Amino acid sequence: MRLSTRFRYILYILVLHTALLFLVYKILYQDKLLFIASEIFLLLSVIFSILLYRSFMQPIEFVRSGIEAIKEKDFTVKFVPTGKGEVDTLIEVYNLMIDQLREERTKLHEQHFFLEKLIAASPISIVILDFDDCIESMNVKAAQQFKNDLANFKGKKLEETGHPILTELAHIPDGESRIIKTNGIITFKVQRSHFMDQGFRRSFLMIEELTNELLESEKNAYGKVIRMMAHEINNTLGATDSILQTTGAYLTDESFRDIREAILVASERNRRLTRFMRNFADVVRLPMPVKENTDVGKLVEDVVVFMEPSAATNGISIQTFLPELSVIKNLDTGQMEHVLVNVIKNAIEACKPGNEIQLELSESHLKIRNNGTPIDQEVGNQLFNPFFSTKRDGQGIGLTLTKEILLNHGCEFSLETGSNGWTVFEIEFK
Repeated sequence: MRLSTRFRYILYILVLHTALLFLVYKILYQDKLLFIASEIFLLLSVIFSILLYRSFMQPIEFVRSGIEAIKEKDFTVKFVPTGKGEVDTLIEVYNLMIDQLREERTKLHEQHFFLEKLIAASPISIVILDFDDCIESMNVKAAQQFKNDLANFKGKKLEETGHPILTELAHIPDGESRIIKTNGIITFKVQRSHFMDQGFRRSFLMIEELTNELLESEKNAYGKVIRMMAHEINNTLGATDSILQTTGAYLTDESFRDIREAILVASERNRRLTRFMRNFADVVRLPMPVKENTDVGKLVEDVVVFMEPSAATNGISIQTFLPELSVIKNLDTGQMEHVLVNVIKNAIEACKPGNEIQLELSESHLKIRNNGTPIDQEVGNQLFNPFFSTKRDGQGIGLTLTKEILLNHGCEFSLETGSNGWTVFEIEFK
């Protein structure tokens, strides 16, 4: 076993003075006066050795106390000068070091506290990963966005969460940002970056929703274009149609029959173009909803009665699943009826004979689903873009108006095909 310096020093002093005491006794035992003087000298030597030992051990004890304080992370312990030069120098260095450590620790705590508050109050969703790229924490905004699923997400890699946004972010390199669209409606700007923690890289994700800004920007842009187009085209068509009608009235002779028919075709084409522009203008002129308490179940039944003949003609059945209790919501009945008619009409066009359309109503949701042609992801991301259509003669106005109406009602909605092959248009009531 290794002996400490303290034990070896004490052992050395004991052995030395024991040996001296024995020699003094053997040599000076006959001379009583000299023997007593020698004993006093040895006693003084022992006392001096103890004082010298304490003087040597004082810096060591001081260092030991300082080390214990640092181990305990107690940076409030400071030492008072003793008046001894070597020890006071050591105390001065220690106190200076402790002051600097305390200041740095306080500064780090303040910065860490500020950073935590900043992250918590951020309007952008922030997800922090651990050293193994598993989810460790998220701020308040992210918890709200992911429906407070931190308990389910914590400790999982992004691709293991099953959430469409997080899964898509799994393979984004640090420092890169992307625009992601979910359900063709909600748009996010996402960025992955990193910070250093204890000398190692840790990643974090910033997810910013741009839906409202983009929708407002889109509406302003296409609204301006439509108003300009409608003004120019309607002015031209009105004058042109007037000239055509007047010319046709003068061509009463049978020899001008072909010209008269051509003029009628051109006039009809003008009227169709006018209706076409009016449909576009309806998107811009859509009034804000006039809400009233509406029995949503009764509204669904009325729309189904209206659309059932069209579905039956195409060999498609419509089924409704309504709750026993009435579902009353504050809605603009006319506008919401337009939404349901348009969605069911699209569902009928996506179905083939033998397919079916189901409408399921609950207190918080209305789901309109069909097992017709599925929507692939690329098309789904564009369906609600202004004037996008997959139909040869489509104007892309139906879903644009649907989107505007539902947004004005404050409803969340989505349109996608699930893994079971059923395409679902879901409306979430507020």
